[in-house]
Amino acid sequence: MMLEVTNVRKDYGLPGGGSVTVLKDIELKVEKGESLSIVGPSGSGKSTLLNIIGGLDTPTSGRVVLDGVDLGGLDESALARVRNKRIGFVFQLHHLLPQCTVLENVLLPTIAGKSGESKEQAESRAVELLERVGLKGFSLHRPGELSGGQRQRVAVVRALINRPGLLLADEPTGSLDRDSSENIAELLVELNRSEDVTLIVVTHSSKLAGKMGRFLQLEGGTLRDGTGAV
Repeated sequence: MMLEVTNVRKDYGLPGGGSVTVLKDIELKVEKGESLSIVGPSGSGKSTLLNIIGGLDTPTSGRVVLDGVDLGGLDESALARVRNKRIGFVFQLHHLLPQCTVLENVLLPTIAGKSGESKEQAESRAVELLERVGLKGFSLHRPGELSGGQRQRVAVVRALINRPGLLLADEPTGSLDRDSSENIAELLVELNRSEDVTLIVVTHSSKLAGKMGRFLQLEGGTLRDGTGAV
């Protein structure tokens, strides 16, 4: 099993005392290479769940096990290595560094994670991925010279540069126009197959959600599919 989320609960404290529960006893199992979408109303905890799965946040209780490793048992340094090497993140905003070229932005995770590949190997993979997503010849451009859809494609390539087993996408088409959204949706589906990367997408877009292999609903703090609680 690629990912196992067991009995995960998330509470947030309130300024005046007490707390509010965002996630209740979440159970989720995801196979290697699977694609799934998580949808739900604003404030339902979709992004919170994705952040917990990705090790960016910690649950109040419960466990997240990725490739047999319990994320809750790792110190911050070990957790950072897992995030860098095993997980790719794509957010609604691309978070590219404006002063860096497209190629430099893509290669940043390889520098931070001290990839086992040589600089030449990393650059070769970056160029290959950029070509595959339709950005051949854009390596030396800066983000300000690209369209919104192109910038998000660079963000997707950056997320894949270290060959992660898990790709987490939080509203990846939320800030794009219809055509760019469709292109990014198709790109994620294609990369899920060609890179054999497990894909979990949080989205408001029914079109994007429908392209995934499994469709889940998060509402009232509970994760469900069409047949009931997952």
